[in-house]
Amino acid sequence: MSRVPVRPFLVTKDEEGVFRVTVRTTRYNSQGYPLVSAEILTDAFRTQTAAKAFVKAEYRAEPGDIATK
Repeated sequence: MSRVPVRPFLVTKDEEGVFRVTVRTTRYNSQGYPLVSAEILTDAFRTQTAAKAFVKAEYRAEPGDIATK
């Protein structure tokens, strides 16, 4: 695994055609190895723009904090 930090928010489209937000938390063990945990939020959005707006409003995320797939 690379040591490049992952973006804390991921917006993806699921098989039902709705967009979901995943909140990722990175922490490091005693050797400096990154450990990433992810939690998919239950909120569903019709558009990617709506999902990004939700993340910006609720979590005060910057545009560089949001990844898309």
